[in-house]
Amino acid sequence: MKKKTLSLWILAAAIAAGTAGAAWRLSTKGLRSMPPAVSAGPTPQAVSLSMAQKRDVPVTIEATGTVVSLNTVDVRPQVSSTIREVAIKEGQFVKRGDLLFSFDDRADRANLEKAQAQLLRDKASLADLERQWSRAQELRAQNFIAQSAADTVLSQLEAQRALVGADEAAVHASQVAHSYNAIRSPLGGRAGAIAVYPGSLVAPTGPALVTISQIDPIGVTFAVPEAQLGSLLAGGTRESAQIHVQLPDAPQQRQSPEALEGAVSFVDNTVDSATGTIRVKGSLANPKHQLWPGQFVTVRMTLYVMKDAIVVPQAAIILRGNERSVYVVDAAGQAQLKRVQQRYAAGEIAVVEGLQPGERVVLEGKQNLRPGTPVREAQAGPGKAASSPASGGGTRANPA
Repeated sequence: MKKKTLSLWILAAAIAAGTAGAAWRLSTKGLRSMPPAVSAGPTPQAVSLSMAQKRDVPVTIEATGTVVSLNTVDVRPQVSSTIREVAIKEGQFVKRGDLLFSFDDRADRANLEKAQAQLLRDKASLADLERQWSRAQELRAQNFIAQSAADTVLSQLEAQRALVGADEAAVHASQVAHSYNAIRSPLGGRAGAIAVYPGSLVAPTGPALVTISQIDPIGVTFAVPEAQLGSLLAGGTRESAQIHVQLPDAPQQRQSPEALEGAVSFVDNTVDSATGTIRVKGSLANPKHQLWPGQFVTVRMTLYVMKDAIVVPQAAIILRGNERSVYVVDAAGQAQLKRVQQRYAAGEIAVVEGLQPGERVVLEGKQNLRPGTPVREAQAGPGKAASSPASGGGTRANPA
């Protein structure tokens, strides 16, 4: 019985082995009849690209500045008197020539009227002496009077003319003294706190009645590193350097702060040895009174302009120690590594040497690239604009 069972197992194994061999031969025959498969090349990497551009790039420096008034006047009286009227309010904007204060002018007005009356009296005496001199000349021509009598009349006439001149000077002096009773604004600006009221006794040696500060135009002072002094003064730049003053952004505003433009008006003649900086002052129009004396602002000053510079986004530059390189896409659509020299960086752009205008550089996705890797430009997603040096918002170096 055992021999019969063993024979059955051997027969089953032989049948299974024959079946497996036949299946292997059929599969081998089918594979030999199929055409050989074509090996697929590397898949192009999806990257975002930007184009190198040639344009003028202003070289700027940024500093924290303080807004100052170009002209500030402390208004004081020239005579001791009593305030009769205060013609302005605290914080009021005044124009040049506007009335600020008027004083009690009764005494000065009386002195002026007295001087004018004296002048009229002496002018009447002068007219009488002129008539006498005219008659004396006629009588002397007819030999009715002696020459000495005519000379006496002439002497009296000349003395009276001198007296009239003195009276006119006295009237002018009285008018000047009377004018001190009205104080007018010497410049256009904003009035500060008023220190007196109607009825207050004031004197030239007392405190200022009010302070007038010019708001438009206005100035800003800031410090520049002494290393930039050569660029600031090169080629007469001191008189033409442009400044951009960034206005403080209000919390409720979501847009970028507005900037006002002006020009450098003063460069100090001494470098501060303690800080290694030199003081610079600029002036700019402030028609909307957005800047206020004492305010801290951010100032950007253009030192010079780099003509026909090659500009790429800073995000495209690969940093390797002191080396700078970018991936450029050749005509075959492959990424090639190219070394460049970075000359200037501002905001989101960089000025480089070693590229030609129009070359496409890899902006995003360069971490997965190797020289010779095929690339394709990724489609911009919703809300994403095509990358270019010109589209970098917030850059400090805008085209001139």
